[in-house]
Amino acid sequence: MNSLLSGYKTLMAQSSALAPLAIERVMRVKGDVRLGVPVVLTTKGQSALVVAIEMLTPDRFDALTAAGRRADIALTRHRMAGLGLADLPAAEVWGMALPVDATLHWVNALADPAISVVATVTDRKGAPLTAPFAGDTICKAAIALAKSAQLLPAALVVPLDGNLTEALQHGLCMIDAGEVLAELAAERFQHHVSTARLPMAHHHSGRVHVFRPDDGSVEHYAIEIGAPDLTRPVLVRLHSACFTGDVMGSLKCDCGAQLNAACAAMAEAGGGVLLYLNQEGRGIGMANKMRAYALQDTGFDTVEANNHLGFDDDERDFRNGSALLRQLGIATVRLMTNNPAKVAILQAQGITVTERVPLQVGKTTVNARYLATKAAKSGHVLA
Repeated sequence: MNSLLSGYKTLMAQSSALAPLAIERVMRVKGDVRLGVPVVLTTKGQSALVVAIEMLTPDRFDALTAAGRRADIALTRHRMAGLGLADLPAAEVWGMALPVDATLHWVNALADPAISVVATVTDRKGAPLTAPFAGDTICKAAIALAKSAQLLPAALVVPLDGNLTEALQHGLCMIDAGEVLAELAAERFQHHVSTARLPMAHHHSGRVHVFRPDDGSVEHYAIEIGAPDLTRPVLVRLHSACFTGDVMGSLKCDCGAQLNAACAAMAEAGGGVLLYLNQEGRGIGMANKMRAYALQDTGFDTVEANNHLGFDDDERDFRNGSALLRQLGIATVRLMTNNPAKVAILQAQGITVTERVPLQVGKTTVNARYLATKAAKSGHVLA
């Protein structure tokens, strides 16, 4: 195994204009994870087959666990707490051995709270599982890939134990787990792709700039409203996409109201820039956002629902916003937000925030608890 792995790494390290860059290799692997195709993660001579549990098919599950083959389940600390293991130490990713007689339905229940088979971490017969262990680099990379693919953060990890040849025979992608973690955590450069004039209801003078991250992922937009004066602090809003609020007028959140109020304020001021960041559901994606909504209907608050699915309170990356501002030549802003964390992040990225402009709109009887949670658990200033 070591000679094969060494040869593969040597090949990947060779300089060639046609060879994929590190981030391109990671995105290739991420695509396979999102499709449910097993990938091979390696680290320090170890290797394992990894599949996102949400995308496991019966055939692949049977093949990966055939003949009593050892397999582990990687979960986040939040999801483990949701399964009843709330007293774990501070490690963010945990693993546990898969019981020999575990079914795919049972495994899916570990990952997805909507499947009400697993109330506590026990096997099918009610016996406690092997004690959880802090996730290693491969487990951490598996969870990072699942999150990046906007899947539930849970993975089946099958150590190869020297059988790397078998994995390569199936044409599976292979990548160093440390490389995955480093690239997914890195700030991405935002390439300016296109610009066009856009008359809007709030202001007839407007322009939309589209930016594409250098990892080829979803694009973000910078929307000029009016004629912002770049010689003065520019009125700016970092607005994360919210299909339900921005498009459908959802009463569960204040996003749509904030979007419209920010645009109106910029028009009245003569100019401003709205950064529309495609980070739906605090960065967990639309499917997981709807899962969180379903949990909220059973009594969870916003933060509790995200945690119960296995996610952090907020998975967004607001470094995207500072990157767009730099591309637009904007270094000093008046930031429209109720979230002091956004101010801190921009300032840490070299953007001067001269003023936090409150944006307290959109409160309804439906979203009162949602807003209270934002204030109590996320530090939003709503009074």
